[in-house]
Amino acid sequence: MKRFAFTMIELVFVIVVLGILAAIAIPKFAATRDDAQLVRGRSDVAAIRAAIVSERQTRLLQGSTRYINQLHSGVAGDKSILFDNNGTAKNALLQYGIATQNSSEGHWDNTVAKVNGNWRYIFHVMGTDINFDYNSTSGRFGCDNVGNTKSESLCRKLID
Repeated sequence: MKRFAFTMIELVFVIVVLGILAAIAIPKFAATRDDAQLVRGRSDVAAIRAAIVSERQTRLLQGSTRYINQLHSGVAGDKSILFDNNGTAKNALLQYGIATQNSSEGHWDNTVAKVNGNWRYIFHVMGTDINFDYNSTSGRFGCDNVGNTKSESLCRKLID
């Protein structure tokens, strides 16, 4: 006699195996997503820092020893694109800039502010805001990585 269907035991066994595989795979995918957001942030920070150095070298060749004043165009407030230029359209910092998204994981916040004389840019990752400050006197673009808070730990992962 030929069978053309699965038995109940076979179906239950397949469902159990799929459940076990899903229980193993889902946490791995979540960790991969967090790692991808950190890698994206590291890439952005490295590109921004390289652009600051490149712009400084261009200025040195032109006879100016100053770093650029800011890493965005215009004044403080909401920005849809960051790191596109330093306030003048002819001097592009990054060729295309970085698009912002407010309250989205793995993205730069669209709010730019001046804090203690430095421009502050915020990167959202893993539910935490990482504050990056740009000091136009020293050309330093970095975040506070001293300490054991979640923000400081994530900062170390983004800049080290």
